[in-house]
Amino acid sequence: MNWRIVRRFARGEDGAAAVEFAMVAAPFLALMFAIMETALVFFASQTLETAVADSARLIMTGQAQTQSYDAAAFKSAVCAKISGLFDCSGGLKIDVKTYTSFGSVDNSKPLDANGNLKTNFGYTPGGPGDIVVVRLMYQWPVYASLLGFNLGDMAGNKRLIMATAAFRNEPYQ
Repeated sequence: MNWRIVRRFARGEDGAAAVEFAMVAAPFLALMFAIMETALVFFASQTLETAVADSARLIMTGQAQTQSYDAAAFKSAVCAKISGLFDCSGGLKIDVKTYTSFGSVDNSKPLDANGNLKTNFGYTPGGPGDIVVVRLMYQWPVYASLLGFNLGDMAGNKRLIMATAAFRNEPYQ
């Protein structure tokens, strides 16, 4: 065995930066993907909040009731405000309910024990002076679940993004 070649190889520092980068690259990329996904979830949440505020105004002012909106018409009005970011055909769920008082509003998470979205949603926009709660729910798929970081809170590696508006209908005619 040629010891001179072995000693020269052991002293050589060629490629040290590549080895150091290989050790740091995986955690760095995982962190970058986690940051990007978290930012995207926050952006989607804010978009849904804006959509619920705008679309709830249709019910609060009586436009949805006087123009005979049903659940499908209200959903298409909501989808017109959030197109491009969400899949309105299957992922978006809308729940519009009327309550007798603000204290009786059910604000629990609409998930069953297995982490699946419940299906008992309705569309009851109420009349003048009624208390109404509009909830928009979307099952956002989570992709970056590396290094123990997982935004998913539902079955199937999804996150429930939910926006709510509670209000009293105006006395429209």
